[in-house]
Amino acid sequence: MTASDLSTAAIHRLIEKAGAARVGNGAVEALREVLENIAVEIGKDALDFASHAGRRTVRAEDVQLAAKRFFQT
Repeated sequence: MTASDLSTAAIHRLIEKAGAARVGNGAVEALREVLENIAVEIGKDALDFASHAGRRTVRAEDVQLAAKRFFQT
């Protein structure tokens, strides 16, 4: 098992919040991996947007713009 930035309990709660009555450990680990990969990609894109704007600070609008690649927000 690798170190993770997202807790098992948090992922478990998210799946339950989606309506699951029971959640397997495999499902928690799979969702954690997917969410971490997406978060890293969004972070990279957000950094690119901030750099393009001449900033070193990533702002909320950078993250929101980067997230549009994955979600229609």
